[in-house]
Amino acid sequence: MANVLDLRRRIRSVKNTRQITKAMKMVSAAKLRRAQERALAARPYARMINSVLESLIRRIDVFGLENDSFCHPLFIARPEKRVLLIIVSGDKGFAGAFNANILKTAAQFIAGNPDKEIDVEAVGRKGRDLMRRRYPSAVYNDGVRERKGAIEVTGDHVGMLEKLDAGRIETLARSIIDRYGKGEIDAAYIVYNEFKSVIQQRLVVERLMPLAKPGVQHLAGSIEPTTEERERAAEAALSAGIDLEPADTAEADEEARKFGTADVDYIYEQPAEELLAGLIPQYVSSMLFHAMSESVAAEHAARMTAMDSATNNASDMIDALTLHMNRVRQAAITKEIIEIVSGAAAL
Repeated sequence: MANVLDLRRRIRSVKNTRQITKAMKMVSAAKLRRAQERALAARPYARMINSVLESLIRRIDVFGLENDSFCHPLFIARPEKRVLLIIVSGDKGFAGAFNANILKTAAQFIAGNPDKEIDVEAVGRKGRDLMRRRYPSAVYNDGVRERKGAIEVTGDHVGMLEKLDAGRIETLARSIIDRYGKGEIDAAYIVYNEFKSVIQQRLVVERLMPLAKPGVQHLAGSIEPTTEERERAAEAALSAGIDLEPADTAEADEEARKFGTADVDYIYEQPAEELLAGLIPQYVSSMLFHAMSESVAAEHAARMTAMDSATNNASDMIDALTLHMNRVRQAAITKEIIEIVSGAAAL
């Protein structure tokens, strides 16, 4: 049985840990507020580029509808034999099951497509580390790729989520478009954590290539949080002063939708092909930026919830250790009294 001195050392250690987890919770709460603002600020641009692209496609005959699909090569689906999978995980830990759930969803996607060649692009250090341990990296000899397995890691983007840079995201988007246009891949999917609010999150597998109709999200799978996880996240958010519901953007959404639906003939200065060639990379970039900004916010929310749970568990442990220490001390005092009384009685 531990003595009083050992229990005091343990209580002091747990108190120091509680101070650290509480500080990490408040830091994550502050970062979550900024991430929410960044995600909300990016949505008007995404809505408007969707409207511009939709308006352009509706008014150009050469890109009209054919069998309910667009005639542009990037909109035409083909049999999926080679697939690109982009995994958006975190760069750091202490976020509960956030990274584990994303990697588990990616593993389920890979296991569900055993007959396909899958190239993995990892965004985030956690995803990069696991994918490189499990699968070989792509090898190029004189510019020619030598495939060693059905699943290979073709690239990683560590640090991209720490400061979202539009230039790096656009480079990744153009790389995806170029690989799809050359026939190196037949489809591209992205795995990320979609963030609407602290209590409205879900893991999604979204198809990037071939492109769907502008503004239409094509999901290959999604996982909703449990009721217990929602309640725990709500408790952590309330204790940190975070709003549970996102800002109301219904009015802005309605204004953005009006742009592409107006029956007005626009005169385009550039050729249609040039306009579409310039808009599509920006459209794909907006999809990637949306996914990464939402994932960053979800990671901070998960870390805030995990640190809040750790702080509460530390408080419970301190109470239990204090009670145990008091019992041990009382038992020691009682034993000493009994020894004194027994010695006096013996005399």
